[in-house]
Amino acid sequence: MIVFPNSKINIGLNVIEKRSDGFHNIETVFYPITLCDVLEIVRSKNKVSTVFNSGIAIDCNTDNNLCTKVLRLVKKDFSLPEVDVFLHKTIPAGAGLGGGSADAANVLTVLNKMFELNISDKKLMQYATELGSDCAFFIKNTPQLASGRGEIMRDIDIDLSGYYFVLIKPGVFINTAHAYAGIKPQKPEITISEIVSKPVAEWKYLLKNDFEKTVFKQFPQIRAIKEALYLRGAIYASMSGSGSSVYGIFDRAVDTGDFEQDCFVFACYFTDKPHA
Repeated sequence: MIVFPNSKINIGLNVIEKRSDGFHNIETVFYPITLCDVLEIVRSKNKVSTVFNSGIAIDCNTDNNLCTKVLRLVKKDFSLPEVDVFLHKTIPAGAGLGGGSADAANVLTVLNKMFELNISDKKLMQYATELGSDCAFFIKNTPQLASGRGEIMRDIDIDLSGYYFVLIKPGVFINTAHAYAGIKPQKPEITISEIVSKPVAEWKYLLKNDFEKTVFKQFPQIRAIKEALYLRGAIYASMSGSGSSVYGIFDRAVDTGDFEQDCFVFACYFTDKPHA
């Protein structure tokens, strides 16, 4: 079975407080975008399940790959035949796009369908939450207002279809733990849910990503990308998650040619579905 795990962006991100378990409570909107990987799972002829990677390199060994962790997790509760997982990566890592989490969530859903495990959506969400804070989002894969570590979600009515979207990722990897270390958590005066209910043209003045202050100081080239998107006429621009990708929302198509030599660039019109 072949599927196409899509990525996401964060629309706004408030770091509200540090928790007793060392994590942080946040508030953000997860919004699916059409940049995707390719994932195929087939029955294996071998005695062990294997994950094969191609495309963009994954900076971890196979045992630590989230897809491998999914197989181990599900096998605790179900008797599964051995499988081969073929993952072709086009979603860049260290970008705030949730590519690894998307792959893991799709392995879960494919195993459920292939082998008729009859795992409920609630249980799939529980499995996904064990794998990562934003992994459960990709089970739902619709716009979600996220809180807690990112695992508490509710539907939110945001539709960006018809807007032009540009994503730029420079050759910089952001360590999420380091990004959090520079944050001073605080509750915002206006919640993200209130802000995103307003016209997109007003987001520029109200919506923020708390990670930008720290990350921009360390990597001024990321700040420069955001500024360049606004100079090109972006209605709203922001870093996604803890970076390093930056996106712009436009009311028209724009030229991205001067970014393409040194950066990963993805541009498209938003649709109302994750896959165009």
